[in-house]
Amino acid sequence: MTLFVAAMAMTVNAQVYLGGSVGVGSVKFGHNDAETTYKFMPEIGYNLNSDWAIGVVLGYQKGACKLGNGNYGQDVDTELLQISPYVRYTVFKSNLINAFVDGGVGIGSYKDMGTQFQLGLRPGVAVNLNRNTSFVAHFGFVGFDSFSPKGDGDSSNTVGVDLDGNNITFGLYINF
Repeated sequence: MTLFVAAMAMTVNAQVYLGGSVGVGSVKFGHNDAETTYKFMPEIGYNLNSDWAIGVVLGYQKGACKLGNGNYGQDVDTELLQISPYVRYTVFKSNLINAFVDGGVGIGSYKDMGTQFQLGLRPGVAVNLNRNTSFVAHFGFVGFDSFSPKGDGDSSNTVGVDLDGNNITFGLYINF
């Protein structure tokens, strides 16, 4: 009971936020049937002060992707478990909108396929709906991304800017 009271006291005095994002989509490769993909990415964070925060995203994603190029590509069902701790810097604040950049590390494991590692920056914006609720969007990724397949496959490494539609997420935060 004492731990519960202490945790509640820390939450009230601290700037804790809970939330995350959920996504659903449809993927179709060639003449095959479309497959529904989805992701569930809960998040918890702690505001250190008005500019800096730390947090972590825990994610699960299930869906389809195409491995390989052209006619030799292969449709593959995937499942991904990931953990992505981050540090957030808020670059612009107003009563309605906050613009921020998350700098973090992402580690993911694709079931029966391999592991993924990311290191980079992800910009975002929060629309403050009221004192306790924010609508949040992240868009794009700037940094390093690596995939290491299980077995004899070659690893792939990417460095750069990724601004395609697959790197946009929408979520909701509850601020305590």
